[in-house]
Amino acid sequence: MASEDPGVAVVGLGNMGLGMAATLLGKDFAVAGYDLSAERCALARAAGVTIVPDLPTLARGAAILVLSLPLARDVAATVEGADGLLAHASPGSVIIDTSTSEVATSRRLAALCAARSIGFLDAPVSGGPAGARAGTLAIMIGGDTGHVAMARTVLDAMGTTVLHVGPSGAGNVAKLVNNLLVASHLLTMSEAMRLSEAAGVPAADVLKVVNAASGRSAVSEVNYPRWIESGRFDSGFTMGLMRKDVGLAAALAAQVGANLPMSELAAKLWRESAAGLADGEDFNRITALPAVRGTRP
Repeated sequence: MASEDPGVAVVGLGNMGLGMAATLLGKDFAVAGYDLSAERCALARAAGVTIVPDLPTLARGAAILVLSLPLARDVAATVEGADGLLAHASPGSVIIDTSTSEVATSRRLAALCAARSIGFLDAPVSGGPAGARAGTLAIMIGGDTGHVAMARTVLDAMGTTVLHVGPSGAGNVAKLVNNLLVASHLLTMSEAMRLSEAAGVPAADVLKVVNAASGRSAVSEVNYPRWIESGRFDSGFTMGLMRKDVGLAAALAAQVGANLPMSELAAKLWRESAAGLADGEDFNRITALPAVRGTRP
């Protein structure tokens, strides 16, 4: 695979980016990487990633560029900046943005890239750091069909479920809808388990029924047993990231004029959770907040 496949560059070597880079290395891709953090670069170098000193060098050396960045403004700066990918990537290359970003930003960047014959796919992922390391991510893609085909070997290497949702922006719409559901499910599952306990039936016993019946969800089947009931709270996804995603979903609803009263309440609870849970805390800890559990702090 290595000698025939295009070089791949990864921008952003955090838990997700480094996991994806390591997966690509394990599947014989030549992988270069860039991150502002010297510590993350050292970890990536130890894993076998070729670290380059700047974005122009990275852009010139890769046919496929994978972004894994915290915020839409970070994505925009990486692509549009004077020393960014747009100014230095070769025509015919493809940018795969795996960040959960703003729909409007993705669409704008895709148009700018298209004018330079560069592909831009908004391709947020689900599966967390463990999925990134194992190459089992779910990848939801917005963008041109031809660009998806050009990047297909890299996408298939990083994920086991690769879904082309539609044109530019569709991947981020799908990801925001998904994360809004997860955020809401955590709140409703917490209430359901509290109701069970208040009625004298252990939540663990009712959870078995829920997971065998129509009330089940990824939250009941995975989050509760793996991270909440166990007390581990080490999913690798933080309160700050989920608050950001819920905020983006709420902003999108306002932009398109969607009336979502239950989601608005969920967004309010996630915003207010900042008073009791720092951004760095595991996002599953929302279930333990007094306001969510129905008691006053």
